[in-house]
Amino acid sequence: MASALVKLYVHLTFHIKWGHRTVGIYEEDLPKLFGYINGVILNIGGIPLAIGGIETHIHILAALPKNMALPDFVRTVKANSSRWLKTLSPKYDWFAWQDGYGAFSVSASMIRKTTDYIRNQKEHHKLISYKDEYKRFLTAYQIDYDEKYEFDDE
Repeated sequence: MASALVKLYVHLTFHIKWGHRTVGIYEEDLPKLFGYINGVILNIGGIPLAIGGIETHIHILAALPKNMALPDFVRTVKANSSRWLKTLSPKYDWFAWQDGYGAFSVSASMIRKTTDYIRNQKEHHKLISYKDEYKRFLTAYQIDYDEKYEFDDE
């Protein structure tokens, strides 16, 4: 085979760092943040398919760049978006993303369903907390975790 042909879809989610100084993302700033993240992903060679979330966390569906490992992709998105968000207003001076993240593979046949899910986060979270949502993902993907560490990142 002469070339590397790759298309790896990943559903990525991470939340703000919990703590007394951290603020959530103001609702009016979410569309700007999603647009900025879209640009970061394009700039590094990824394909953003859906970006959504609420004040406490975001979800991203993207095709990974073929020459970038997942941890490098996540680090680039989080570092750039956090740095950019701080330029919007002094209210974000203490803003930080959690140290970890969740990343889940998505088959091509599930792209539409995942995209709809990500774009409907505001309505979705009227029914379920982020913690419970995340635990459902971990269970569905059969990922072992210790709850006392998974949600404590102050």
